Amino acid sequence: MLTINEIKNLKNKRKIIALTAYDYLMAYYLEKAGVDIILVGDSLGMVFCGYKNTLPVTVDDMIYHIKAVERGAKNTFIVADMPFMSYQDSVLSAKRNAGKILKETTVKAVKLEGGIEIIPQIKALIDIGIPVMGHIGTQPQSVNKYGGYPIAGNTPEEIDKLMKSALELEKAGVFSIVLEKVKAKTAALITKSIKIPTIGIGSGPWCDGQILVTHDLLGAFPDFTPKFIKKYDNISSKIINTIKKFIKDVKNKKYPTKKYYF
Repeated sequence: MLTINEIKNLKNKRKIIALTAYDYLMAYYLEKAGVDIILVGDSLGMVFCGYKNTLPVTVDDMIYHIKAVERGAKNTFIVADMPFMSYQDSVLSAKRNAGKILKETTVKAVKLEGGIEIIPQIKALIDIGIPVMGHIGTQPQSVNKYGGYPIAGNTPEEIDKLMKSALELEKAGVFSIVLEKVKAKTAALITKSIKIPTIGIGSGPWCDGQILVTHDLLGAFPDFTPKFIKKYDNISSKIINTIKKFIKDVKNKKYPTKKYYF
């Protein structure tokens, strides 16, 4: 299992590989495949629960899924998202909720969405020994504010704000920063300007690592594919077709045969 310092030291040496998991079996697969970091993302709200966005996810939801993931990946560095309104309102709520997550699980770090505006919360967590991964660019927890998931880093003003946030996050002590849907040239500029790793999602090839929602790269969703997703498989059609075969066999009385019962 990688440590915080080992992850930081991967910058300029090799790309960092991070993927999401919300359950025991996917975590088991990711560990066997050899990913560096597993993120238990609040994206579970959409992928696992079928919500329209991540906002309904609670701290208790996160803890439930973290426990499942850590049973499947005992030797992989696990990061957990802090869900919406578990840290934004105050330093105290950030400390209480992050502390609850670390006390009830074996997760190694938490991830908070936001830049300069949440530096006090991030500093407070790091000061009490809770490692933090930053997250700037598109922020899914702010979907209502932006009316969607816009690309970040288009204008000089946006670039300046992203750069200032990245530098302040580094100064506060985060060990890495996720850059989500940041224009590739802007993400490259940020990556070169800080000493800690950047992990991109839809932010181009010059980040220090890449992260995706695992279900996206597997092709688990047939109806929608973000621009930045390369589908490495199409498991949705394979699963549906396999289930159809089972249904057909049962209806035609071909299953179970004697081989499959006692």
